[in-house]
Amino acid sequence: MTGRTEPRDFTALRTALADVVAIPVTPFAADGSVAREEYRALLHRLLDGGVRTLTPNGNTGEFYALAPEERRLTVELTLREAGDGSTVLAGVGHDLPTAIDAARHARDTGARMVMVHQPVHPYVSAEGWVDYHRAVADAVPELGVVPYIRNPRLPGGRLAELGELCPNVLGAKYAVPDPAVFAAFARDAGLERFVWVAGLAELYAPAYWPMGATGFTSGLVNVAPALSLRMLRALRDGDHPAAVRVWEQIRPFEELRAADQSADNVSVVKEALCALGLCRREVRPPSRVLPAELQARVAELVKGWDL
Repeated sequence: MTGRTEPRDFTALRTALADVVAIPVTPFAADGSVAREEYRALLHRLLDGGVRTLTPNGNTGEFYALAPEERRLTVELTLREAGDGSTVLAGVGHDLPTAIDAARHARDTGARMVMVHQPVHPYVSAEGWVDYHRAVADAVPELGVVPYIRNPRLPGGRLAELGELCPNVLGAKYAVPDPAVFAAFARDAGLERFVWVAGLAELYAPAYWPMGATGFTSGLVNVAPALSLRMLRALRDGDHPAAVRVWEQIRPFEELRAADQSADNVSVVKEALCALGLCRREVRPPSRVLPAELQARVAELVKGWDL
């Protein structure tokens, strides 16, 4: 045990996770740089639409395609635009020194939580997973810490161990596409100890909710904040038919994002925003701009939402 006590405001942070956790896109200008004004406008569209929890440098923000200075910039811009009623959960990751530096930068800039991307390494042991996240959490004990879990082989007991070592590990973004695996993991980790965020967004949120999830991440929310919040209200109210109606409405869009192992995950969202005149469609390799037939399909779907 570290001996640290839980700060009073961790309750508010846990509440912020039990919500729609928006992953803003990172728009690019014609010269390939981060389009700052478009980014600000997209943030305000989320905030004005009722979104209160923002994750700059998530996967939908093209975290792995951004340079270190660009990742710092998106955190700074997000914190500059977010008001007192919003919570910023900054994405950090890569090698351990880089992750720690990013977490400290987020703290010093004013963020209250960090989401730790799954370690990118060909050889990840369960023990090493704990060590990696413990090092980040110990470096910023003032911040809430949320591991992003995509590994179906990670035992829930390892998250329980991390939680015992680090009281500031508050929740988990769980992104394994199997509700039964999630249920067992959450049970073994501690269902009440952590806030469980369905990390596969609206497409899986209704299936994860009965198993203990109380929030979900979203890239779709960039395009249609009202749809994401409508699903959240339905899930909170236990109105499964209403949640399924939203699920059916957004399912073709989310399936385009999930196709071919999520190859076009970000491209579909940016194409929808482009169709709405909100940002350019350009993404960075290894993502791609959608081919013309898929561009037309995305525009057709968005038009049907009457935004």
